Amino acid sequence: MSEPKDGVRSVWLRPRRTRKGEPPLTLARIVEAAVALLDEEGIDRLTMRRLAERLAVVAPSLYWHVDTKDDVIDLAVDAIFGEVPPGTAPGGGWREDVASVLAAWRAALLRHPWAAAVPARQRPTIGPNFLAWMEILQSTLARAGFSGKGLAAATWALYNHVMGSASTEAALRITDAERDLGQRQLRADGRYPTLAANGYLYDDDWDGSFSTGLDYLLDGLQAQLAATQGSGPR
Repeated sequence: MSEPKDGVRSVWLRPRRTRKGEPPLTLARIVEAAVALLDEEGIDRLTMRRLAERLAVVAPSLYWHVDTKDDVIDLAVDAIFGEVPPGTAPGGGWREDVASVLAAWRAALLRHPWAAAVPARQRPTIGPNFLAWMEILQSTLARAGFSGKGLAAATWALYNHVMGSASTEAALRITDAERDLGQRQLRADGRYPTLAANGYLYDDDWDGSFSTGLDYLLDGLQAQLAATQGSGPR
């Protein structure tokens, strides 16, 4: 796809087209149909033609609202983050608030597994619903005492944890037969003793790994705050 002349690819940064009267096909209808199609068939099956067929319109009708399939995906991703308002645990400390936001964030991605693969694309996620989640996450960290580059690093460490966890869980496909055969090969090979001893290919406790990994991250962030502030976090 050619680069736009003004360098602005994101649907969130381009001005919307307007015309007199209400067009028969609305952006909301397009996004709703796109989410349903993505849920049923996955991101690789999404095309403008298939989306138009689902809406019972001709494909050119879509281009009044969106320029590319990437626009549709960006809008659909933001829509799933609008299904549940972002929030934090009532009366919780900063760690509990971060855990609450990330758990809901991960659940949204796992309800729509196609969305977990989207961050690998080279487009920013800057829709209003997603930004509301990021605002709560970063404001919680700022309230805890992070600032400047430390705030950015903490934000992205947590972002990468939830995105990585959800994308791996959503994408990994392995059968029981493959697990058994692969684990036997690990044991027989001899070059990977730790993987063989710890059942590398049987490790699919996604919830436990996510929670424990998050605890490790939060422990590290809390220790960093204690080191920089001379006391524990607020």
